Amino acid sequence: MNEDWIAAIAAAEVPEDDVTAVQVAGHDIAFYKTEGQYYATDNICTHGQARLCDGFLYGHEIECPLHQGRFDIRDGRPLCAPASAPIKAYAVKVENGQVLVNLS
Repeated sequence: MNEDWIAAIAAAEVPEDDVTAVQVAGHDIAFYKTEGQYYATDNICTHGQARLCDGFLYGHEIECPLHQGRFDIRDGRPLCAPASAPIKAYAVKVENGQVLVNLS
């Protein structure tokens, strides 16, 4: 199953309590770090097609910059209107200073 893990970004490049985005194997992925933990989700809001990396991170909630819908970065579930469909959340791990993501 190791082939499912893809080195996506250096751990040091993911700012604490913020979000950044990277293209990983053709996917636009948002990476977050909060409370020392790393998370990854699709970077596109399911409501307004905005890039979540341009939004604001509040703890474990990412706010879309377009219509202020919020998603839980741990599991992708929508937390308030107008967001109603979840975003995909991905498993991540850190090895040798790299954040690896499992897109499957």
